[in-house]
Amino acid sequence: MKKQIDTKNGICLLIILASIVIGYTICACRFFYVPIPRIICCERFNRSVSVSEVNDIKNFSDEEDFKNYLKEAETIFYGLGTGGGLSQTRDVFMESAVSAPMTTEEKSIGPERVSETNVQIAGIDEPDIVKTDGKEIYFSPTENYYWRWSWGAIPEIKGETKVIKAFPPADLAVESEIDKTGKLLLTENILIIFSTDRIYGYSIIDPKSPQEEWTIEIKNRSLITDARLYENKIYLVTQTTIDAFRPCPIEPLSLGGVPFKIDCTDIYHPVTPIQTDVTYNVLIVDPYSGEIEKTISFVGSSGQSIVYMSKNGIYVTYSYSGDFIKFYFNFFKEKCLDIIPGWFIEKIDKLVDYDLSESAKITELQVNFQKYYNSLSNDERLRVENELNNRMADYYRENKRELEKTGIIKIGLINFSIVASGNVPGRPLNQFSLDEYQDRLRIAITVGESFFGFGFIGSTRQSANDVYILDRDLKIIGSIKDLGLEERIYSARFVEDKGYLVTFRQIDPFYVLDLSDSKNPELKGELKIPGYSSYLHPITKDKILGIGKEDSQVKVSLFSVEDPTRPLELAKYNLNEYWSDILNTHHAFLLDIKHQIFFLPGSKGGYIFSCEGKQLKLIKAIGDIRAKRAIYLDDYLYIIGEDKIIVLNEINWEEVNELEF
Repeated sequence: MKKQIDTKNGICLLIILASIVIGYTICACRFFYVPIPRIICCERFNRSVSVSEVNDIKNFSDEEDFKNYLKEAETIFYGLGTGGGLSQTRDVFMESAVSAPMTTEEKSIGPERVSETNVQIAGIDEPDIVKTDGKEIYFSPTENYYWRWSWGAIPEIKGETKVIKAFPPADLAVESEIDKTGKLLLTENILIIFSTDRIYGYSIIDPKSPQEEWTIEIKNRSLITDARLYENKIYLVTQTTIDAFRPCPIEPLSLGGVPFKIDCTDIYHPVTPIQTDVTYNVLIVDPYSGEIEKTISFVGSSGQSIVYMSKNGIYVTYSYSGDFIKFYFNFFKEKCLDIIPGWFIEKIDKLVDYDLSESAKITELQVNFQKYYNSLSNDERLRVENELNNRMADYYRENKRELEKTGIIKIGLINFSIVASGNVPGRPLNQFSLDEYQDRLRIAITVGESFFGFGFIGSTRQSANDVYILDRDLKIIGSIKDLGLEERIYSARFVEDKGYLVTFRQIDPFYVLDLSDSKNPELKGELKIPGYSSYLHPITKDKILGIGKEDSQVKVSLFSVEDPTRPLELAKYNLNEYWSDILNTHHAFLLDIKHQIFFLPGSKGGYIFSCEGKQLKLIKAIGDIRAKRAIYLDDYLYIIGEDKIIVLNEINWEEVNELEF
């Protein structure tokens, strides 16, 4: 009986040590998989390189080559929380959003001022539930979706996209309805609807009678990761779960019932195997015909995936775990030679290179550790337990960046080819965690994040937040590390050579970073205030708006960064609201520079704030609407709710019209 208890204690000790290492990954998916847009890209790189010039990535020679790669990748540790799964990524996309510019002819008969969807990079549209061309509003009320689940099937979305006559406000009326719903893109006379498993292109030349022009069907085992609209081209990112028995060719989608195939030799992979369970496919789609013009495919992990796009390139990221067994080997070898016998170190050393799955290696590690543990007296076991716990805690804090990684693929738009690949420690939060400036990619990450209330040693799983600067080949050339220890990133924003970061656990540190020297970036200033900001928006060069929460209420903060060494909170406003869609998606935010106001929706209504000077002033609250978005046409503000639209005159803030659905 005593031996059985000791055996259990030995296994528990190893599990405790493993939990210190991988405990944070258990909750990483829970903690990070709030609705997050998925994009990564670069602002400006002036060359295009063929894939053959990227030394650390190559294409498969045939199907057998792909299968061999998968076998080798099976031996890599996948962790307990790095996976995302199809439904998570699809939900993420359903939180994403665009507006289209007017032609000269349209401007002559429509408003002079037309707002666009709030996007990360001006001129690159993102799918959202509201679009406008200045004459009509296209609205897809997502809350009216209902979901039908069946085993092995993709959820089905039902609802209508409303086509609304918008300008002038006196003519406000529903002109027609399209019996499809989802996120929208709008380019000239084509409305693109991203439904759950299909993409539709509708001609809206006659808004009273939209005509379906084409349909793309997303095939089984595939899903939409994200999309962008740039210069009248759709840039679509999908992912397809790999069939280990027949990994290629793949068929991520079909157009008009005709499958679109990607051959084995057109799929790329890192030379050094990584955790692999999906292929990412980046496609250029003609919005007028639905035809696929170009495509790039590469393998990766279905963990957290982000897409960021600039006017010159696309970055796609994916998360994966480090080498767990190697981490343990280095720990025992570097920190425990005085308490761990040599034979045990030798066993683990050999285990690192064994051609086994990671689960098999962990089992072997447990067996050998138990053998050692059973050889100890009761007193010695107690001493070893305490020593290993304390030493692992210190070692983990120093080496946690080895255990979780984010891979980055960079696709140039000129020749639409992979121009670089790289990786950084940790995981980015969302698309605003990435930005390119003067051929440099900046990325903010959190590493070592743990689940609240979970843990065996408490503070030993200390999280940290870093900012890395990468060159055009995606090699790290500069970094700022250990911002907000024991916290995680809640929001990030890069503006030219400055970076702004908010981390949070109990207080809200607002960091100002000087990134002008890529090799020696600096933390210039820090401001600690209650609550947190989950979205940052530059109002002017010296003022940053933060929207988040404090004491369970929605909070708006106006920061001054005129002196980067002394950031100030000029003003704050706590709303009697527990939620705003801006905490979920940046597309819900609207800034009207002419009138120096911004709009945010709440659970009780819509709110219009003045941000003139150094003050925040609530100038209008609309309570009788379940507000989702707002747009402006000339000097009229349209508050768009789930079941109505209210139009306000921005000169005097009086209501001029209302439309119920």
